Amino acid sequence: MRAKELAHMEIISAILYQLTKGMSIKEIKDSGFDTYFVDHTAGIYPQFASGTPFSAETFASTGDVIADLSEDLAAEQKARLSYDNILRMVDDPEVRDPIRFLREREIVHFQRFGEALSLVNEKLDSKNFYAFNPAFDCQKPRRRR
Repeated sequence: MRAKELAHMEIISAILYQLTKGMSIKEIKDSGFDTYFVDHTAGIYPQFASGTPFSAETFASTGDVIADLSEDLAAEQKARLSYDNILRMVDDPEVRDPIRFLREREIVHFQRFGEALSLVNEKLDSKNFYAFNPAFDCQKPRRRR
């Protein structure tokens, strides 16, 4: 798991902790937080908005630079979209400001991954664009002893 993703999770978890700290049972029920509360009290349990628990399975890694950079680009866009959706729903500046910060980071990371993919594409053999992995395919076979 990339350290950047852990840092984002830490910021989001801190926001959630601040928002739920000291909630009454009535507030928990009225907010729809009751089903979460039954399982986790107000503890931070990393899960998607759909309720699916976070898992390292969401990080795809193939060892192929094109596939992995494409996956990174998609992940950054998905995260940016999630932050956009949060910003559409939240008025509190103490929540909005860190979410805006995280959103800006996703945009910059998307740009850097895009630049990296462009550099890789420049180095590829255009005849083998989808079947060429320079990390493996350009090595000479080892001789057996």
